[in-house]
Amino acid sequence: MSKIKTRPFDVANYLNDEEDIAEYMRQVLEDGDPAELGAALGAIARARGMTDLARDTGLSREGLYKSLSGERAPSTDTLFKVLKALGFKLTLQPVAHTS
Repeated sequence: MSKIKTRPFDVANYLNDEEDIAEYMRQVLEDGDPAELGAALGAIARARGMTDLARDTGLSREGLYKSLSGERAPSTDTLFKVLKALGFKLTLQPVAHTS
C-alpha cells in the first residue's frame, strides 16, 4: 500500500482572485490580531509573488518573510509599505455602540 503524501495547509493556495483576498482580509481585520494581519499579508504576498512585493516595497524577501510570518506583528513602517504595494487602502468607520 502506498503512502499518501500531504502538505501543510497554506491559505495562499486558495487566494485566487481579488474577491477572495478582500474577504480574507475583511475577516482578519475583524479579528483584530496584529500578528494574524501580518500572516494574512504574507499569504497574500505568496499568492501574488514575494519577489514582486520585495521590489515594490524596497524591502528584502527574507525580511518580508520574517515580518509577515505571523510569529509577530509587523512594524508599522513595513505594514504600510506592504499594504500600499499590494494595492490596499485602509479606511476606518466607527464601531456601533450599544447601550
